[in-house]
Amino acid sequence: MRIVFHGENAASFSHGFAGLVGDEAEIRLLPDHLEGGADQKAYAEAEVIVGVKFDASLPQPAGLKLFHVPGAGYDMVDLGALPASAAVCNCFGHEQAIAEYVMAALLARNVPLADADRRLRQGDWAYWAGAPERVHGEIAGQTIGLLGFGHIGKAITARAKAFEMKVHVANRSAVPASPLVDRAFTLDQLAEFCGSVDVVVVSVPFTAETKGIVGADAFAAMRPGAVVINVGRGPTIDEQALYDALKAGRIGGAVIDTWYRYPSAGDSNPLPANLPFHELSNVLMTPHMSGWTSGTISRRQGVIADNIKRRFGGEPLVNVVRASA
Repeated sequence: MRIVFHGENAASFSHGFAGLVGDEAEIRLLPDHLEGGADQKAYAEAEVIVGVKFDASLPQPAGLKLFHVPGAGYDMVDLGALPASAAVCNCFGHEQAIAEYVMAALLARNVPLADADRRLRQGDWAYWAGAPERVHGEIAGQTIGLLGFGHIGKAITARAKAFEMKVHVANRSAVPASPLVDRAFTLDQLAEFCGSVDVVVVSVPFTAETKGIVGADAFAAMRPGAVVINVGRGPTIDEQALYDALKAGRIGGAVIDTWYRYPSAGDSNPLPANLPFHELSNVLMTPHMSGWTSGTISRRQGVIADNIKRRFGGEPLVNVVRASA
C-alpha cells in the first residue's frame, strides 16, 4: 500500500507508523507545497493520503482509496474534488487535551499561582490568608456554558462536574438534562444561554451555520464578568464583536486558542487577528495549541492506522465523512 503524509501537520503522525500498519507499507512524507516531479508523482500514485487539505490545485490521485484527515476539521478538504473511489475519514482524540486546557485556563484565572509566586519572591504577601481583601476565586459553584456538545463538550462536562461546576449546554440538537447537564438550550435560545452562565466555551465546528454565531447580540446578553473561551474555530465568534466587547470591558475576559489569521507561505509569523487583540490586557492568547499533545498524536495515529487496515481489509471504516462510491 502506498501511503502519503502530506504537509507538516500530517508528518507529525508518521513516526513509527509502519509498525502500526505493517512493514509492507510504502510511506512517503511530502511537503505542504509539492516540489518537483517526484513529489507530484508520489501524490498522484498514493492509495492513502493523510492530510489536512485537498483542492483542485493538487495532483489528482486517481487510485486513491482513503483520504484521512489527521484531525476533526475538514473544512479545507474539497470533497467534490477528490476521486469517488476515495473514502474520507477524520479523527478526534483531542478532546481530553482540550478539556484540560479549558480547565487549566479557568483555574489560572481563579487561582493566581504564578502571580503569587512572582510577588512573594519580592517579599510581597499579596494573597496571604487572613484578610478579605486578599481572597482569590474558585471555580466550584460557577456555571460553565458549552456551545457545542460533541466530543470536546462532553469531555469538558466530565471535568467541570469534578470541580463542582454547573453545566449548561447549547446545541443544534436538543440535549436532555442529566446528572451531568443541568440545563440545555437549542441554538435559537443562544442569547438566553449566554446570559445564564459565567463561562462560555465555544467548540462548534466551522460551517455556514456557525460562522459568527457568537456575535454582538450574544455578547450583549452575557454577564458583565463572563469569560469566553474559543477552542473551536476562530470565525465562529464574530471578530469585531469580540474585540469590541473586550475593549469596552462589557465582559470579564477571553481565552482564545483559535484565530482569524494563521501563518502562511508569505507570512510565517503573523499576529493572529485583523484587530489588535494583543493590546488588550483581558484576553489570554495561545497559538491553536489546546489539543496538540503527545496523547492526541498517539490516539489519532491509532485511528488512522486502524482505518487503513480496515480499508484494505474490506471492513467498515470509523469516523466516515464521505463514503467511497
